Parts: sequence; C-alpha cells; structure tokens
Amino acid sequence: MAKVHGDDVIEGLGAIRRRGLMLILSSPSGAGKTTISRLLLEKDENLEMSVSATTRQKRPGEVEGVDYHFVDPTTFNLKVNRREFLEYAKVFGNYYGTPREPVEAALQAGRDVLFDIDWQGTQQVIENARSDAVTVFILPPSTKELERRLNTRAQDPADVVANRMAKAADEMSHYTEYDYIIVNLDLGWSVAEVQAILAAERLKRQRLVGLGDFVKRLREGQ
Repeated sequence: MAKVHGDDVIEGLGAIRRRGLMLILSSPSGAGKTTISRLLLEKDENLEMSVSATTRQKRPGEVEGVDYHFVDPTTFNLKVNRREFLEYAKVFGNYYGTPREPVEAALQAGRDVLFDIDWQGTQQVIENARSDAVTVFILPPSTKELERRLNTRAQDPADVVANRMAKAADEMSHYTEYDYIIVNLDLGWSVAEVQAILAAERLKRQRLVGLGDFVKRLREGQ
C-alpha cells in the first residue's frame, strides 16, 4: 500500500490524501528551537518554514524573504488591520506575525508548515486553527546551560542576554499549553523526537481526506 504522506495518495477504489498540519515549536531563547527547526527542514522535504514578518532589525547573515520579511512598524500595523496575519505578537520590543494566506495554501496542498514562534503566537494559532496545529515546547536541560548557549551565540549584547534570561522563567511557565514537551539535552535525540511526533500526527484519522469514501468502498467489497 502506498504511503499517505505529503502529496502521496492511495490510488484505486478511492483516493486518500492528507491535509497538511502546522508544527509549532516554542522555547525560551537559546533552548534550541531554531537549530532543531533547521535540521528538521533539512531532513524532511514535505516540511516548509513559515516565514514571519517582523519589525526588528536584520541580523548578520539573515536574508529577506527567507529568514523573515522585514517591515517597518507602519506596514506591520496595516497588515494587522487587514487581518493578514494568522498570529502576531510583540516580543522583546519588536513585532512578529505569520502571513495567513501562504500557510492556508500549503495545508490545502497537503504540505506541512513549521512555525518557530513563542507562546503568545501559539495561543492565537490555536484559537484560529486548533485542528491543524501540533504544538511542541522545548525546554533547556538547566538554567545554567540556557545562559551558556545564549552567550555562545554572540549575536546579542550582554544586556539583551540578561533580558532574555529574565524572560525565560515566564516563557517556560506556559509549557502546560502544549501537546508535547522535549528537554533538549542532546540535539540529535531532540530532532528524532520531533520527527516521531510529526510521523504520528501525519497518520491521524482527521487529517486523511477521502478516508470515509475509501472505507465505504472496502465494506462494499470493491
């Protein structure tokens, strides 16, 4: 039997196709969600990254339209007013938002969309599209390790690192709102755990479009 995966279908008596899902990864800054996201994208051709819009400044090495859509605050507010975002939030003084249209198109086509967003954005996605969302919260193995990772990145000044550490406790308190929890002690193992979650969620009955007709034909002996 053919796999029900991505755009694959079971041909014959009926066609089963799968509706895509939104895989949401959240964590305090430095816990590893961005690295895990990158590795997942490298390993899974049916997974694509949701590209957010943001009002923050571009960091060294970031590419417009690949890492983020960098917009000014006025443009961002206009998009909010036109309801063009699936979710948006203010984080560390900057706004982030997920464009709605490309995500909905991907789900309809049976592709999965990966979200690297915080708990505020996750709450909004759940409110707007709970049945399509799979949420995973990534925890660091310790506070000391979290601080070490933030300092190792060398992308932010000391005061920004201190602010992120101060926010971490509040961010981690929202773990109960997520479907799955991963403690990122070992990067390779953490990626494998998310892959296992993704594989199981792709097989859920409610995501299989045309399954009812397929089973009906089987029961009729066709």
